[in-house]
Amino acid sequence: MLLGRSKWLSYLAKSSESDLVGLYESTGLDPSYTYLRKPEIGTIMATARIGNTGQKFNAGEISVTRCSIQLEDGKIVGHGYVQGRSKKKSTVAALCDALMQSDKRTLIESKIVIKLKEIEKKRHDLIKRKAEKTKVDFFTLVRGEDEK
Repeated sequence: MLLGRSKWLSYLAKSSESDLVGLYESTGLDPSYTYLRKPEIGTIMATARIGNTGQKFNAGEISVTRCSIQLEDGKIVGHGYVQGRSKKKSTVAALCDALMQSDKRTLIESKIVIKLKEIEKKRHDLIKRKAEKTKVDFFTLVRGEDEK
């Protein structure tokens, strides 16, 4: 499966730290790299739209951690932007991004990215099932008063 960069970055960013780090460590990879930007914690303003169609509004600030690394070959750069305050998760996300651009792409995609995609789908399906349990169907009964 050939995922575009924005997709794999999305799966890396949305994953839990334990899932991402655990899957990465299971690959046994330990590439040499240098930091272009060491992990930094900051905040961003999240925006939203009511019903996904209205005007944008500021929903609030969220913490993010970002990191940029360069593999030892000096050609490949990886970036990790993750929600929260985890320096380790942002570094692992940056490493995965860089390795997805290298000859290790197939390994990283099959052992990490695809599994994160499956985890996200299960999480989404669980939320959907919970929401469906609260669904209420409304209907109107016609009263016979208007009949002649």
